[in-house]
Amino acid sequence: MKPVNLRRWQVRKNLQPVVEMATKLATELGINQLTAQVLLQRGISSVSAGKEFLDSKLSSLPDPDLLPEMEKACTRLLQAIKSGEKISIHGDYDVDGITGCALLVENLRLFGAEVVYHIPLRLTDGYGLSAVAVKEAKEQGCGLLVSVDCGVSANEEARLAVELGLDLIITDHHQPPEKLPCCLALVNPQLPSNRFPWKDLSGVGVAFFLLIGLRRRLREDGYFGHCPEPDLRRSLDLVALGTIADIVPLAGVNRTLVRNGLPLLEKGARPGIEALKAVAEVKQVTSGTVGFRLAPRLNAAGRLEDAALGVQLLLEKTLLKSNELAGLLDGFNRERQQIEQQTLSEAIAMLEEEATPDAFSIVLVSEKWHPGVIGIVASRLVERYHRPTVLIAMEDGLIGKGSARSFNGFHLYQALHECRDSLVGFGGHAMAAGLSISREAINDFRTGFERVVRNKLSEDNLIPTQLYDGEILLEELSFPLLHELDTLNPFGAGNPHPAFVSRSCRVVSPRVLAAKHLKFSVEQENCRRDCVAFGQAERLAELSGDVDLLFRPEINCWQGRESLQLQVIDFRKVTDQ
Repeated sequence: MKPVNLRRWQVRKNLQPVVEMATKLATELGINQLTAQVLLQRGISSVSAGKEFLDSKLSSLPDPDLLPEMEKACTRLLQAIKSGEKISIHGDYDVDGITGCALLVENLRLFGAEVVYHIPLRLTDGYGLSAVAVKEAKEQGCGLLVSVDCGVSANEEARLAVELGLDLIITDHHQPPEKLPCCLALVNPQLPSNRFPWKDLSGVGVAFFLLIGLRRRLREDGYFGHCPEPDLRRSLDLVALGTIADIVPLAGVNRTLVRNGLPLLEKGARPGIEALKAVAEVKQVTSGTVGFRLAPRLNAAGRLEDAALGVQLLLEKTLLKSNELAGLLDGFNRERQQIEQQTLSEAIAMLEEEATPDAFSIVLVSEKWHPGVIGIVASRLVERYHRPTVLIAMEDGLIGKGSARSFNGFHLYQALHECRDSLVGFGGHAMAAGLSISREAINDFRTGFERVVRNKLSEDNLIPTQLYDGEILLEELSFPLLHELDTLNPFGAGNPHPAFVSRSCRVVSPRVLAAKHLKFSVEQENCRRDCVAFGQAERLAELSGDVDLLFRPEINCWQGRESLQLQVIDFRKVTDQ
């Protein structure tokens, strides 16, 4: 199987009606026509929606009671707090689960609750609500167990909680199965009974709205007449961190939460975050630095060791201990990178030697792979081959743990549901999922998964599509425009960084930078712009004459000086058109 090098360029929407509407939107919002066009490309078509998007005020957040069974969950938590009942919080070993756990523990303690927590070990407990943790909560004298970022598929564990006389509140955001667990309350925006206007919350986002609903009931009960009322806004750094890391759409409610949480991450009031920024060498916090520098270090603990170290770091009050914990996580991350690179090399070699060239999917299995890194490697393979990908680590020789990744247009969870007869268990989202499978079922699964993919995708779908927001001349780019476009931050899933196409640009002085990247300039008419193309060094020979560029404009800061720069996503020689 060969890597996919060809990319289809496609404007996000039909430009003609967008341009007409952009004029009106730009006038009424007082913004540049191009900025208005970018908003329209993201579905922001009215003045009121534009103001809400640009302002992202916390006062505009929806009522938490619109989430399923929120009232029952808050009523039970209120009872536990007032009676002094011990509460156990059960998180998950990824960043979403770690931050969600820390968020609930920190604020429930501020509410006056006695709280303990549990994070499952990836290598022994596996994904989701753990039976060990349910028993442990009972042994610790807890009367109430609250899950965050997991539990919607935990039927057996929920039955165990009932048998032990332990009340269970499940807060989750994953796709629900046909049979739901029996519990006191199940708070999940993906349920059919949901009335919450934004379904794509992260796990930590659901937990945050649980706290909003609980605080309101405590306030109405007169509880804060005897103790200070916690300011939940101070915990938005955790919400932003988990939301960005879980790659949920950064639009709607998620955008509001992240936009208000990023300044807290920048401020570094939490010692654990400040220590994490130091070891990750993060000088300015953006959604990009959170996703690519901070989150991987928190994730590394859960992938290789104990993710509870991440919760401990986020809750730590002293900088000395925070520095120690952050150093540990940074070491785990370096180890994770080495294992990941080795696994990726092995997976590519397997594909080059064994895979059917015309296969629509990738399913690879190995006895040697570490289950903590196969999800990351699966993502790398999707980027390289543009195929729905499943990697399976056969740990004990009998049951394998798998991680699956996909791209827009192919719903992984639904595909795994169609292959459920071959699986021991599965769960996840449209773009990412996990599974467990017996050794003898792997061939059947590989055949069935390929059949499902072929039924849903055509060969045309296997060519990556690079979307852009319109065509512009290089001279249209200016510092004021780029600063205005920057107000559309945070960028990420659901709110991509604005991208544009410029035609017939003359290449000047192309060279390889740091053995991996391309550095060059382009000229169009009398305008010249500097360009960088990350990870495209092997395309140096293509950089000559006139090219069409697909790029993200940015302001590059170097040694105290700012300059306009084009971050080139793709380019084509004009003679190729």
